[in-house]
Amino acid sequence: MGNVPVVTDATFDAEVLGSDVPVLVDIWATWCAPCRRTEPIIEELAAEHGDRLRFVKLDADANSETVTRYGVVSIPTFNVYKDGELVKSLVGARTKKEFLDELADFLG
Repeated sequence: MGNVPVVTDATFDAEVLGSDVPVLVDIWATWCAPCRRTEPIIEELAAEHGDRLRFVKLDADANSETVTRYGVVSIPTFNVYKDGELVKSLVGARTKKEFLDELADFLG
């Protein structure tokens, strides 16, 4: 894995809900092929836009409490949280351009 930090059930509230900038949570699993395909894209986006939108990863298999709490039923899911609230949810793999279009409001 690259430079995108990992959050867990134990750190989610502090790291994501308590963040003073919007946070995109990449909810993934090791066995998920589309998750592996989007990983380099998320790494690129984090490197290019990490000053406006924080990027973190959450392993769905190891963090069932958070997955259940937010009703995640399919992965990859990319949830954006702002001011402690879930404000956007993207389900399924996307191209870099699709991510940029979907996240434009947060990337300014």
